[in-house]
Amino acid sequence: MPRGDKSTYSDKQKRQAEHIEEGYEKRGMAENEAERRAWATVNKETGGGKKSGSGRGEPENHEPSRRGGRLGGQAAGERTAAERSASAKKAAATRRRNAAK
Repeated sequence: MPRGDKSTYSDKQKRQAEHIEEGYEKRGMAENEAERRAWATVNKETGGGKKSGSGRGEPENHEPSRRGGRLGGQAAGERTAAERSASAKKAAATRRRNAAK
């Protein structure tokens, strides 16, 4: 079996990788890098290619997907440091004002 062969992956794993890849592409990542990261995420979650059958393998760990989702989207990366700082100061002022009520 050559490297990169996806025949041992289940249909569910293939769907997961496609969905994750679309999310990366939507955030502006190159297609080949998005595919590479998507399969890395599926491998980390499910432990690689799996065949169907009762009682095979370990339960899935979805932490890699959650961690990636927390990193932020395209919008935060496009703002300058000054814009992010101004936004943070405005938010802090709002929190102070609301706490005083």
